[in-house]
Amino acid sequence: MNKRVFLFILSASLILSLLVGCGAQETSGSDSDVIKIGVFEPMTGSSAAGGEMTVEGIKLANEKLGTVLGKKVELVIVDNKSDKVEAANAASRLIDKDKVVAIIGSYSSSLSMAAGDIVKAAKVPAVGCSPTNPLVTLNNDYYFRVCFIDPFQGTVMSNYAFNDLNAKTAAIIQDVQQDYSVGLSTYFEQAFIELSGSSDSIVGKASYNTGDQDFSAQLTNIKSLNPDVIFAPGNYGESALLIKQARDLGITVPILGGDTWEAEEFTQIGGAAVEGAVYSTHFTAESPVSEVSKTFLEDYKAKYGGDANAFAALGYDAYMVIIDAIERAGSANPVAIKDKLAETEDFVGATGIITLDENGDAVKSAIINQVKGGKFVYLTTVEPTK
Repeated sequence: MNKRVFLFILSASLILSLLVGCGAQETSGSDSDVIKIGVFEPMTGSSAAGGEMTVEGIKLANEKLGTVLGKKVELVIVDNKSDKVEAANAASRLIDKDKVVAIIGSYSSSLSMAAGDIVKAAKVPAVGCSPTNPLVTLNNDYYFRVCFIDPFQGTVMSNYAFNDLNAKTAAIIQDVQQDYSVGLSTYFEQAFIELSGSSDSIVGKASYNTGDQDFSAQLTNIKSLNPDVIFAPGNYGESALLIKQARDLGITVPILGGDTWEAEEFTQIGGAAVEGAVYSTHFTAESPVSEVSKTFLEDYKAKYGGDANAFAALGYDAYMVIIDAIERAGSANPVAIKDKLAETEDFVGATGIITLDENGDAVKSAIINQVKGGKFVYLTTVEPTK
């Protein structure tokens, strides 16, 4: 090869590499005129209703505040299909392929935990909307959440059972495949035993698996134990069927649950059987806690034609907390965003005042709702202990 041909090839190679480098920079979530925020939520599968409600709130927030640092904010939404493996794959795709600078998700603690090591290794922060199991953020500086956690939620519901319902004994029915259900059941049990002063106050525990349709064996056993109350946190679908079958078996005691019950499908599946069911949640349209809450409710109704639910409000807050962190950082660098997320204090969101503690968990109030007339009706607000 002569010298002139060699120099031509070398020059062409250098130009090509520069062009490729420029193209990569332009598709980066932080270096181009577009800042990309990833979303991995269950849009199909057993948790689809929760994911869809959450995404509604995220999209509304993006419409409300679609720019930061003079750049457009683009949402990249991936369906994690209510599956742990798919959740991990979704997080990897958002980081490696879509080059997002932060991630929102996911409904379901198990799905969030599946992405935990991935975001930590990649140093891309994630903000969960509603995953309440403590393990989601434990020992992970890159995972945060805008919801309260199960130790608080479990205590809230045990206090309600013991103090408001005067229950002296309780039975627990849990979905052993859901970290959320197992964790919340554990904290309810611990708190109830402490309140009653006796481990015998938990008269029985029963388990089932995600997707089960027949709970007659578990319920027949629980009925024979004659508890004053049943605590049965789980996915809205299985929980509604479980309550319906409990009533069919003649079980009349109050049945309590957690925030996953807040889905229209819960009342559609359960029908009259879920009347009176009580659960803890994060937000209620009946009792807006700030001007931000009121504006959110107005904007949600204008866009979607109905009252906002807790998961939409949490999705809205997760997005806004990330935008706030980007603004305070003055940068869309993922590590810089993580650092500012960790400093979040007294942020006024749709669901209340959000302060993230040393674990990245939100310290905030809880709402207790009840099903009345097929609707979710506000009962009371419970503040965290300082």
